[in-house]
Amino acid sequence: MTSLSRELSAIAGRAFADEGLSAEFGLVKPSDRPDLSQFQCNGALAAAKKGGGNPRMLAQKVVDKLKATSIFAKLEIAGPGFINIDLTDTALDARAAAMSKDARLGAPETGIGKTMVIDYGGPNVAKPMHVGHLRSAIIGDSLKRLFRANGWKVVGDVHLGDWGLQMGQLISEVALRGIAPIYFDEAFTGPYPEESPVTMDDLEVLYPAASAACKADEARLELARKATAELQGGRPGYVALWKHFFAVSEKGLKREYASLGVEFDLWNGEASVDPIIPPMVEDLKARGLAEESQGALVVQVAEPGDKKEMPPLILLKSDGAVLYGTTDLATIVDRVKELDPNLILYVVDQRQHGHFEQVFRAAKKAGLAGKAELEHAGFGTMNGADGKPFKTRAGGVMKLFDLIAMTTEEARKRLTEAGIGADYPEAEKEDIAQKVGVAALKFADLSNYRLTDYIFDLERFTKFEGKTGPYLQYAAVRIRSILRRAAEEGLIGTAPVIRSPEERALMLQILALPDAMEAAEEKRAPNILCEYVFTLAQAFSRFYAEHHVMSEHDEEKRLSRLGLCGLTLETLTKVLDLLGIEVPERM
Repeated sequence: MTSLSRELSAIAGRAFADEGLSAEFGLVKPSDRPDLSQFQCNGALAAAKKGGGNPRMLAQKVVDKLKATSIFAKLEIAGPGFINIDLTDTALDARAAAMSKDARLGAPETGIGKTMVIDYGGPNVAKPMHVGHLRSAIIGDSLKRLFRANGWKVVGDVHLGDWGLQMGQLISEVALRGIAPIYFDEAFTGPYPEESPVTMDDLEVLYPAASAACKADEARLELARKATAELQGGRPGYVALWKHFFAVSEKGLKREYASLGVEFDLWNGEASVDPIIPPMVEDLKARGLAEESQGALVVQVAEPGDKKEMPPLILLKSDGAVLYGTTDLATIVDRVKELDPNLILYVVDQRQHGHFEQVFRAAKKAGLAGKAELEHAGFGTMNGADGKPFKTRAGGVMKLFDLIAMTTEEARKRLTEAGIGADYPEAEKEDIAQKVGVAALKFADLSNYRLTDYIFDLERFTKFEGKTGPYLQYAAVRIRSILRRAAEEGLIGTAPVIRSPEERALMLQILALPDAMEAAEEKRAPNILCEYVFTLAQAFSRFYAEHHVMSEHDEEKRLSRLGLCGLTLETLTKVLDLLGIEVPERM
């Protein structure tokens, strides 16, 4: 179904067109002053400015034409030519009834026939996930859900870091410690053991030690570089070790992401495109797009209009090793060939924007992106109370597992303080605490525009009052409880009918869902959904405070209000699902 704003814009657009003007002047949006009107159209001012007429006179002509449509309860001209619009309750009732019959709740079909790849997550193999991975996972997962709900075919790729210098650092560290010498015996022809010689716990010790040693000693770093080049060159023992690192890490990463309710369609790493790199490089050289520079092979990406220096994209270092830009370019080639996407969206820290600008320019210059639009949706950092990136109390990087555990514990404490679930089975109480903790984390993150930094405040995030995930979960559970009691009494809600200002405000907010979903997609901004769903919960709270539902004696009103409760719950849970937030069955 068409969103209400689009429907009204089409009607107003025809009125402008009848005056010989562009229908685009008929854009209608929710009013900036809800106390004055439900919707507004400001096109008369722009149209008059372009044509040199009087905006109020033009607005009056448009209003006169709109009056022929029965859905309008109020059409008035304000100021220099603003058109304030209210709809009749009958018109709102009809659209709410249609929405309640639509399984998609009016979600915009902006992606019908389109495919997108969303690249988010990006953890490195052999390293534990930390808080720095949180935002990419949460924002990326929400955008994937949103685009999919809006009709896109969406493929989510974790894009693991598994082919860079850190692999050479690990391999050389394993060699120096004398672990599993069989993998370093060049005379050995295989097969190599199926069981990994190292565990994830081992890797958490080995990698920091190797990294620190390489930073402190140039000779040690050279060993790591040599091992990286040999791995990328296909040395069998090193490839076998790498496979063990990957398998051990993947198992741990899947567990970590599952605790956040985050999933991926593809578990590809940089190494998956390694076979693509040689022919891609040769093609770029043959076409004169790749050139030597100080021993390295690069693609020049600077453009005449650049206001700051844009370094070339390095394809191969002087020792023949590839860099992130090379694998990112090859990944674009692979995605275009395998998926033919319309859009490839990278949800990666904003500090990497310069890197992506280089890669995107190189891909477009070489014609590697096909029809795909390449876009970086960057994000800011989650900071501690000191305004710096969040760390443990000891000053170290906090593991994501520990952060989730800490948030779950705080949620458990809040539930106990509120007396929620005191008599529930322990397993159910633990499940609720976990869902509340994750909701607190996700909503706190997503409610901020992605490019902004925000302060991690565990106490505030886990409250059941205010603009928090737990508050919204509780609102949904409360409505679910009302409907459960109704079902036990054999009552089934009917189509909602507006009889009061509170019902009208709630219904208008419900009907605004398609516009919120479209705006969130357009701006790659889940915070728009957060604002929408919080306003929806508040509108329901005001409605419920002013009206009897189960205790209403008028049967017709009671069933209509139950219908409104049902539609509110559907809308609330749908948006929470788009945010990746689960609602417990009870609280």
